Amino acid sequence: MLYLLSLDEGTTSARAALYDGEGRRLAMETSPIQCFYPHDGWVEQDAGSIWHAQLDAALRVLAASGVSAAEVAAIGITNQRETTIVWDRSSGRPIAPAIVWQCRRTAGECRRIADSPSAERITALTGLVVDAYFSASKIRWILDHTPGARERGRAGELMFGNVDTWLIWNLTGGRVHVTDPTNASRTMLMNLESGDWDAELLELFDVPRAMLPAIVPSCGVLGESEPSLFGAPIAIAGVAGDQQAALVGQAAFRPGLSKNTYGTGCFALMHTGGRAPKSRSRLLGTRAASPGDAPQFAIEGSIFVGGAAVQWLRDQLGLVVTAAETEAVAGTVPDTGGVYLVPAFVGLGAPHWNSDARGLLCGMTRSTSRAHVVRAALESIAYQTVDLVRAMEADTGKRLSELRVDGGAANNDFLMQFQADVLDCPIVRPADAETTALGAAYLAGLATGAWKSVSELESFWQVQRVFEPRMPASRREALLDGWRGALRRALYPV
Repeated sequence: MLYLLSLDEGTTSARAALYDGEGRRLAMETSPIQCFYPHDGWVEQDAGSIWHAQLDAALRVLAASGVSAAEVAAIGITNQRETTIVWDRSSGRPIAPAIVWQCRRTAGECRRIADSPSAERITALTGLVVDAYFSASKIRWILDHTPGARERGRAGELMFGNVDTWLIWNLTGGRVHVTDPTNASRTMLMNLESGDWDAELLELFDVPRAMLPAIVPSCGVLGESEPSLFGAPIAIAGVAGDQQAALVGQAAFRPGLSKNTYGTGCFALMHTGGRAPKSRSRLLGTRAASPGDAPQFAIEGSIFVGGAAVQWLRDQLGLVVTAAETEAVAGTVPDTGGVYLVPAFVGLGAPHWNSDARGLLCGMTRSTSRAHVVRAALESIAYQTVDLVRAMEADTGKRLSELRVDGGAANNDFLMQFQADVLDCPIVRPADAETTALGAAYLAGLATGAWKSVSELESFWQVQRVFEPRMPASRREALLDGWRGALRRALYPV
C-alpha cells in the first residue's frame, strides 16, 4: 500500500500529515514557527526556521506511523501564501528575514500606487487589489533595503520564492526552482489569464525576472526529494497555496461551491470554474488549483485577523490559556453585553482594504467581564465572514446555499453556530477539518495515479456536522448593525 505525505506550512506552525489510499489521515505532526514584530505593523519570520520546522514535522510523522519513504507515493505541498523570501542562489542563505503576508511595511508605497493611474491596470492584469498583502511590494522592499541586492537580482545571483518555492528548493537540494499558479497569482506579478509572469508588472515593481521561479501545474510531478532527507527519494507532485488547497480538500471542484478557512486569518473562496472573476466588491480574482490542464479560477475574500484575535487574547492579554478554552468561556454569558471587537491589528482586508484601520474594543461598561471580551473576539471572526460572503453574493448574484468550513477554529462549536446564525446560512463541517493538508495530498495523489479522478475524491468527502441558523431575524440584524457601527469607528477613527 502506498501513502501520500502532505506538507502543510502555515503562519504559526508547520504540519505534516500522512494519508492512505482512501484519503484517510493516519497521522499528523506539528512544529511551531515563530513570528517576529520588529516595528509597528511589521511581521517577519526566519526562513531557515520555516524549512527546519517543516522537515522536522515530516520526519516525525513518518516515524510515528512506521512508514518508510519507499512506501510514500508522493509529497504534496501547501503553504502560507504571499510570504516573501529572497535567497542567495549559490549559498542557499536568505539575504533578509522572510516578510510575512500580514506585514504592512509597504503599505505607504502601495497606497501611492493605488492612488495612481496604474492601479486599475494592475487589477485588470492580476485580479488583485493593490495592497501590501501581496508579494510584489515585499520583493521590492528587500531589494531596496539590502545593499547590492538589486544588481545581484538582475545578475541572477538571487532567487525569490514564496514558501512553496522555498520548501521545494530545499527538498530537492537546490535543483528545482518553481512555483504553481495558485501561489504565483498572489504575487501581483502574474497575469491571471495567461498564468505567466507579466513584463508590465515586473517593470512597474522593478522586480528582475531572473529571480523568479518557473510556474508549473499545481498537479504534476515536478521533482524528487533529496534521498538523504527521508532515506529514499520521494516524488513531489502537488503544490497549492493553503486556501486553494483547502478548496480542493473540501472537494469544491465545481463552480458555486464555497469554503471558509478559519486559521490565523480567514479566507473565503468560491469556485468560478474556467472563468476569471471580475469583482465589483473589492474581492480578489485568483487561480484555483486545477487537477487538469485547463486553468480554473476562484473569487476570494481575505480576513487578516481571524484566529489571530484568539492568539491575542491568549498571548497579549492572558484571558485564556488555550485557544480551545474560548468556546467554554464564551458560553458562560448569553451575549457580549454590547461589546464589539474589531481586530484590525494590521489594518483590514477584504472588502475594505484599509491599511490605516486599527483595532477597536468598544461598548464596554463596568460590568464587562473576561467572558464578554472572549465572546466578542469569537464573534468578530463571524462578522468579518458575513462581510465577505455578502460581497461574494453581490459579485455572483447568487445566494449561498451552504458554506463549507475548515481550519482550527472550525472545531469551535460556539463559533460555528454563531456563524450560521449571523450569516443565515447552513455551516457544513467535514469529517476531516484539516482540508488544507488533505487538498495537497489529493493533488499529489491525482498526479501519481493513486486516485484516478475528481469524482473519486468527491466520494471521500463526508459531513461531520451541519450548523443550521436558528437566530431570529430581528436579533441578527440588531447584532449586525452594532458590528457595522464598530467597524465604521475602526475604519474612520477620530
